[in-house]
Amino acid sequence: MRHFGHIAPEVRQRLFHQEPCEFTADSPARLLSAALGATLYSPATRERLADDVVKQARVGVVSMVLCLEDSIGDEDVVAGEENLVRQFADLAARVRAGAEVPLLFIRVREPEQIPDLVRRLGDSVSLLSGFVFPKFTEERGIPFLQALDGAETRSGRRLFGMPVLETPELMYRETRVDALEGIARAVDKYRDKVLALRLGVTDFCSSYGLRRAPDMTAYDVQIIASVIADVVNMLGRADGTGFTVTGPVWEYFRVPERMFKPLLRTSPFLEGQAVELRDRLIEHAMDGLLREISLDQANGLLGKTCIHPSHVLPVHALSVVSHEEFCDAQDILRPERGGGGVLRSAYTNKMNEVKPHRAWAERTMLRAEVFGVANEDVGFVELLAAGIPG
Repeated sequence: MRHFGHIAPEVRQRLFHQEPCEFTADSPARLLSAALGATLYSPATRERLADDVVKQARVGVVSMVLCLEDSIGDEDVVAGEENLVRQFADLAARVRAGAEVPLLFIRVREPEQIPDLVRRLGDSVSLLSGFVFPKFTEERGIPFLQALDGAETRSGRRLFGMPVLETPELMYRETRVDALEGIARAVDKYRDKVLALRLGVTDFCSSYGLRRAPDMTAYDVQIIASVIADVVNMLGRADGTGFTVTGPVWEYFRVPERMFKPLLRTSPFLEGQAVELRDRLIEHAMDGLLREISLDQANGLLGKTCIHPSHVLPVHALSVVSHEEFCDAQDILRPERGGGGVLRSAYTNKMNEVKPHRAWAERTMLRAEVFGVANEDVGFVELLAAGIPG
């Protein structure tokens, strides 16, 4: 699979200075954690789940979570598990016939579900990349990680875990540091099993009876922004101790009425002859989503939890490395620059300071590998327009 693999090769050649790389579920963890992109959630109870998975793979989705937790009722868990077993068997048959599927994860409720589901999936476990652990704390999370470790051994299949950070202990100021230190101890002990950490902002908001409006981002809700900052501070460091932390879910996909002006400038869409695309994005609250994705990246997050297929392409389009970013990163990482120093950027519009900007450059080059590098005259509008299925 590859990002933007659903668009025609000749279109990719026009859009990309460096095309996104190909990867598989067996690729190195460092690559996969960056490549998750927009992770699309789907209730495990959907009757045509196998159809949905194959369909989404065809339009650019590279990671999905099939959810047995908050997206279904307590009374539907048993039916959801049974449905997953059937749908995985169906998917396995389709893959043998040539179909492609994204990286697939199951969001469980309890650790005991992990070995049970791996056993019940049988040979179709080969399609599973791992599990998502809800409401992760040190005390609650260790049993999930132990169950994952045991299931991996018994199945002979590499399986990853993605903890979701969403408990009240992380919201409350008096318990936040202790909770984060505990999570850090848990995930560090099983570092090779943890693919990424996911933020459960909806649960954070529920602790205070909050819900952000469609014309506001998570970063406009200060109490939420403070949690994100502390999670990145303690768990997302670029010194080799950190993990990939993914962006929070965007809840909206259509807005009947808005209070504030749209957040999208008109000129990029005029230049790209895509005014209708701008109108459509605004109608479906995508201007708020695009701003939040940009703020995710500015605050050290990569990828995003998504609950609607229309959110996937904006996440991927804004994850593509610009030609300017790529030139800066290349210059900073040149071997002859190992001693440090300051240099003018190739675009002659900024200073690149080699030592302080090295970690940024390394992260940028990893993102360039999985999402590609846009051509010099290509922006997010062209990437969005090209990625929309015809």
